[in-house]
Amino acid sequence: MDGTCSSGVLFVGEAPGEQEDLQGVPFVGRAGQLLTDIITKGMGLERSAVAIANVLKCRPPGNRDPAPEEKELCTPFLERQIELLQPKIAIALGKHAAHFLLRSDAGMSQLRGRVHRRPGARGELKVVVTYHPAFLLRTPSAKKDCWQDIQLAMREIGLALPPRGAAS
Repeated sequence: MDGTCSSGVLFVGEAPGEQEDLQGVPFVGRAGQLLTDIITKGMGLERSAVAIANVLKCRPPGNRDPAPEEKELCTPFLERQIELLQPKIAIALGKHAAHFLLRSDAGMSQLRGRVHRRPGARGELKVVVTYHPAFLLRTPSAKKDCWQDIQLAMREIGLALPPRGAAS
């Protein structure tokens, strides 16, 4: 995990990639740079003011999708992180994070574009689903949808939107 959650924002990704495994910090490769840009340029926050965690705590061999039993083994760790951080909102980056946080197998198109409410040990957690930064690198046309999701999350917790044209 990385960051403090002082802004009330928790980003949840899938699993560490090769660079993350080497450095022990989530989202440090190309996808990590894009996420940092979303946080700093798009949201107007310091990266250290948001918490960043992954569903899985170690990289699946061959960079494959995580198996259900791998997700289950890591569940208590992420649940405890959420409990300790008490974020105002969690932003699920991609389908694996969305499925974990929402306990849903619905597709991205069904999950995006709205605020979900997830019951938790210390009350309700608001969740917004958006695309994983790695997907955005492969599909730049989805960046507009991601930006709409980020704005939705910001409005939901009362974060001021940056001036028009500050992010794209």
